Amino acid sequence: ITNNGDVNVANQLLVEVSDEGEGQVKFHFTNASDGTASSITDIYFEDGGLFGIAEIEWGNQTGVSFNTPANPADLPGGNSLTPQFQTTVNFSADSDVPVQANGVNPGEYVDIIFNLKNDITFDYVISALENGVIAPAPGTDTTLRIGLHVQSIGAAGDSESYVNTPIPASALLLGTGFMGLGLLGFRRKKV
Repeated sequence: ITNNGDVNVANQLLVEVSDEGEGQVKFHFTNASDGTASSITDIYFEDGGLFGIAEIEWGNQTGVSFNTPANPADLPGGNSLTPQFQTTVNFSADSDVPVQANGVNPGEYVDIIFNLKNDITFDYVISALENGVIAPAPGTDTTLRIGLHVQSIGAAGDSESYVNTPIPASALLLGTGFMGLGLLGFRRKKV
């Protein structure tokens, strides 16, 4: 949604969404190990009442450390979208200081786990991501958008913001059409 530099890293950003069982869903954010230097430093959710944040994990990796909520509180550039990206209060996370070093750099990941609420199921979450709408459920809106702020891109150290655009078939396109950005999402259920 922004156009601050010459390097587009959207094709190296991936979010895998999985059913963790017991009413939880996990968003696993990665930055491809063979990609351009960059760091996912802020993650924002516009959830429409689907869930509540449970925890953030990054395993035994060194150099990844996140906390909630993100600062700034809203996705940079999110107000340029129609409709505007409105981060759900406290449904965001950012990397600790030093920001770039503790963000998700190439080859690293961060997991954000949410508790589903209001009888929302994993299938509702996937539908909201794929199509932008879900079947009505008590006390919910019908959309789910994810915003990423990526910093230290390439040699120039640019920054960009990306937002998923709902499209069918479990593939999420981040950014705007003119930028030709891609972020894949996969549906996975725990057995």
